[in-house]
Amino acid sequence: MQNAKQLSHAMEPAGGGPVRRHLDMQASALMVLFCLALGFQQVAIKMVATDISPLAQIALRSSLAALLVGALVYQQGIRAGDLRAHLGPGILVGLGFAAEFVFVAWGLNYTLASHMSVFLYTAPVFAALGLHLLVPGEQLTRRQWMGVGLAFAGMVLAMAPATDIENAGDILRGDLLGLLAGLAWAATTLVIRRSSLSEAPPVQTLFYQLAIAGLLLLPVTALLGDLGRIQATGAVVASLTFQTLVISLAALLLWFALLRRYFASQLGIFSFLSPVFGVLFGALLLGEPLTINFLAGGLLLLIGLLVVTR
Repeated sequence: MQNAKQLSHAMEPAGGGPVRRHLDMQASALMVLFCLALGFQQVAIKMVATDISPLAQIALRSSLAALLVGALVYQQGIRAGDLRAHLGPGILVGLGFAAEFVFVAWGLNYTLASHMSVFLYTAPVFAALGLHLLVPGEQLTRRQWMGVGLAFAGMVLAMAPATDIENAGDILRGDLLGLLAGLAWAATTLVIRRSSLSEAPPVQTLFYQLAIAGLLLLPVTALLGDLGRIQATGAVVASLTFQTLVISLAALLLWFALLRRYFASQLGIFSFLSPVFGVLFGALLLGEPLTINFLAGGLLLLIGLLVVTR
């Protein structure tokens, strides 16, 4: 799923926008629910990975959610001409979104869901570095450079091999794929900020991402034989329903609604609960081991992210 920082840029109107207010109790409670859903995302994929491959899950949920978002696009009066007007950057963000979740799906074959939840959230750091280089007025301050340093130090510490954990080499490979997913996520942020999509309706951007991911990944999963190996158990149906309706549709629409009413900077601070919940769910529901270096490095990484994006 695309991240909160990316979507906040997509939501910013070109010429100012509605007056936003500070967070109240209702918005805070909704943000906690939003982060709970995102934190459970990797665990939901991992829990049924033996019955349906992670890549097939991403392909199916993207395709189903694209149909639902497409209906919303039509309902909002966005027509084929509007879609063609932003088709170039739309294809790019769709490719970036597809790449992000290919790396997530691939990485979850090796690493832990808790690790993926943390490394995926390196995206804001990579996005901040890209914006610093490519977008005037987005240069990092000295404090933010300190945050970048903390985040990368935490990243190295969290990825340090642990001899007391089984399959440490595979986990490291999956962690690296998680970092690539974060890079792909950051790349979509840069495309949105530097293209006409920065002024397009957010559901239109979301439609490009979901539709292109579905169109690309469904044939790939079919060629790999993953679709033919799906075991349609109750857990699989429940997981796909959650990923499609809650993650790819309801959670993102909730995020859009909150961004229209409240300050993005305050909402962004709450978004750091997502990897925290991801780690907790991985440990509690999947029994994933938590090493000292991963916990210490993950904490340092989150502090660095908070400093960069405040």
